[in-house]
Amino acid sequence: MINLDYQSRTPIYEQIIFEIERYVSLGILKPKQQLMSIREMAENLGINPNTVKKAYTELENKGVIITVSTKGTFVSDNIDKVKKSKIDSIVKQIKDNIVELEKLGLTKEEVLKRI
Repeated sequence: MINLDYQSRTPIYEQIIFEIERYVSLGILKPKQQLMSIREMAENLGINPNTVKKAYTELENKGVIITVSTKGTFVSDNIDKVKKSKIDSIVKQIKDNIVELEKLGLTKEEVLKRI
């Protein structure tokens, strides 16, 4: 389910976060759907369980998932918030990249033309 790039400079836990947020935003993961346990996901991905735990903790802090004691980890009901947050994050990256291009001497028109 989750694709990791072990050659990437992006930490594995951040890749897990990105993939789960993407799946939630696309509706692949539905509200209240149970996720794999930390141990199961670590085993499937061939990584340390602490890495998955770090990703799950971050996702829980963001409100993407919730953990119910003795029941498991589930996708939050708050998908609209997750989707808006993801869109805002991408728009911010685009704006930051446009600012960098302008610092390199491109005008807004040149940026738009190249896009």
